[in-house]
Amino acid sequence: MRSHVNLLGLLQLAWGGMALLLGGSLILLAGGAAAIARTSHGDPMTAAFTALVFIVFATALALGGYANTWVGRAVRQHRAPGRSGALMLAVVNLFVLPFGTALAIYTFWVLLHNDARALFERHS
Repeated sequence: MRSHVNLLGLLQLAWGGMALLLGGSLILLAGGAAAIARTSHGDPMTAAFTALVFIVFATALALGGYANTWVGRAVRQHRAPGRSGALMLAVVNLFVLPFGTALAIYTFWVLLHNDARALFERHS
């Protein structure tokens, strides 16, 4: 079961890293939309609204990515807060089709197993 826990930690790190990269790309897109809003002679509100939406989603992705990377590190170190954090994030990831759902199901399968539970209780 230890190998499944370590694999889960790696998958959480990868999932978080992808979310951080997507958040960074949305920040760049928001900068482009803000530049269009400044230079357009027509209706700049549409581009400004688009930039605002990109910033909101980039912030959400960055926060989620940070949470997933933190949980991935904690799970790999067999810390009890990492286990509970991974289970909470798995509930949110269930709705991110298709990869988040697969990661959530794998998280539930690994971390709700008695052997994994004992592994985290030993290190707390």
